[in-house]
Amino acid sequence: MAAEDDPALNEPEVTAGHPEDEPESDPKHEDHPEADDAETFPREYVEKLRKESKGYRERAKTAEANLDATLRELFRFKVERNGKLADPEDLKYDAELLADDDALDAAVDDLLAKHPHYAKRKVGGTVGQGVTGTKDEPFSLMGRLSQAV
Repeated sequence: MAAEDDPALNEPEVTAGHPEDEPESDPKHEDHPEADDAETFPREYVEKLRKESKGYRERAKTAEANLDATLRELFRFKVERNGKLADPEDLKYDAELLADDDALDAAVDDLLAKHPHYAKRKVGGTVGQGVTGTKDEPFSLMGRLSQAV
């Protein structure tokens, strides 16, 4: 049997550790109360800091939600100001379009090219509403009904 086939010979040697090979002990983990006192704070102070931090996190979360809602509303108003869409909600919100009005117009035009039925419609001509006569004529219901036919 060869020396390479013997598993006992292939195992690494285990030697006893020397004191200089061991890592230095951490004074925090030893019984040194003066080291712990220098790096700790009273419980009340830590709880106060945690409560204060929680308040800041909640305020930041609320501010982010308000900012998002405001940006969406601004986007809707910009699309509405464009005047090409019947419903400004038809164009999906895109924060990148807020800074560039030309890109917003291009996005509206692209949407209308894909969905022409989203376009704003204008009523033209006589639609049968409002005053349709001269001021000199007295009002006559029969006259109005005969005009509508």
